[in-house]
Amino acid sequence: MFEDKVLVCRDCGAEFVFTAGEQQFYAEKGFQNEPQRCKICRDAKKATRGGERSERGEREMFDAVCAACGAPTRIPFKPKNDRPVYCSACFQARR
Repeated sequence: MFEDKVLVCRDCGAEFVFTAGEQQFYAEKGFQNEPQRCKICRDAKKATRGGERSERGEREMFDAVCAACGAPTRIPFKPKNDRPVYCSACFQARR
């Protein structure tokens, strides 16, 4: 049913193979579009996104106070005043 296809990367212009197995995976997941980038360019794009990160690729952390025990904690998102924030121990206990 599926056959390997040669596609051209939109970023670097290199040809890459969209294998029959990859096509089957895309079909099972309901993906409508073929990949636009080769593996190298996909990996490079993934490395540049992913939230607010420092130059070294570290995630930005924010200071907060646990709503349950009052301990200071650091979280990977900016806290909002309308939602409680929990330290790791209290968060795990609530699960």
